[in-house]
Amino acid sequence: MSRGTRSGKPSEARTRLLGTATKIFYAEGIHSVGVDRIIEEAQVTRATLYRHFTGKEELVLAYLDQADQGIRAQITGALSPDASPEDDVRAVARAIADGIRSPGFRGCAFLNAVAEYPDPDHPVHRAVLAHRQWFLETVTGLLGRAGLEPADATGRHFVMLRDGAMAAGCLFDPGLVCETFLSGVESLLTTGAPTSRA
Repeated sequence: MSRGTRSGKPSEARTRLLGTATKIFYAEGIHSVGVDRIIEEAQVTRATLYRHFTGKEELVLAYLDQADQGIRAQITGALSPDASPEDDVRAVARAIADGIRSPGFRGCAFLNAVAEYPDPDHPVHRAVLAHRQWFLETVTGLLGRAGLEPADATGRHFVMLRDGAMAAGCLFDPGLVCETFLSGVESLLTTGAPTSRA
């Protein structure tokens, strides 16, 4: 388990280690990066790394936890008590689009991670699924408040639109990708998710 200081705040070394790992894992992938490189770039000793993290796996989990907390804050920050439920959905979609248009965007940290950890029993895989379940439930709740039924189907549709935009945003023109994504979300708000026909 990772440790901070006695005051409960993370130490400067832990913050530097996690910041360095986050930057490299996101830009280059997780398996391709060894702890020696992280130690070197964070300018700490191996003993310092193991004082704060039990190993690379725990560092990866801390990276994903930090990403999860960032996305939760992004979604919470997009919501407004004065907005209509539909406008809250639009605001969440715009926040996602802003991330796609940001410098250094390399796709979804969670989709990238799960591609490297396909074993469903692996702690990294489980962390990805937990984050995605939270995101799906959050979006489904927002869409339900907007009166879109069935909200669960519309929520899944929103998540798939988001996943596609995140994947395409680092491959093609992010402006065009975001325009397409936002248009798709607007269509969801107007018509809901397509229903399957038996």
